[in-house]
Amino acid sequence: MARKPYPNDLTETEWAILKPLIPPAKRGGRPRSVDMREVLNAIIDVLKTGCQWDHLPHDFPAKGSVYHYFNTWRKDGTWVRMNAAIREQLREQLGRESTPSAGSIDSQSVKTTEKGASEATMAARKSKDVSAIW
Repeated sequence: MARKPYPNDLTETEWAILKPLIPPAKRGGRPRSVDMREVLNAIIDVLKTGCQWDHLPHDFPAKGSVYHYFNTWRKDGTWVRMNAAIREQLREQLGRESTPSAGSIDSQSVKTTEKGASEATMAARKSKDVSAIW
């Protein structure tokens, strides 16, 4: 029985892009029995909604399987490769080179006291007068 789609489910186009980037099943042992599209849908659901792994809707694959793939792909760089492939494809659709040729970094400093913020509060804490802190 097919489940009702969630708003965060992958579209056919998105799945066509991501499917070839999913690592193949390991050789030996049991064959992969979980639907990898549903695993990705479950991971996206957790990331988009902020729900806990234990609170995955029941119609997704088992939370242990979903978290296993999420964590394995985090460690082996699959997420980085997926992100790079999607970014490159989007840049090409926008008529740009697939990889950026330059980058820009912006930073802002926050000024503190000369000795740092912790020094200013240390004197008040050493004092027995609690009103000095407040």
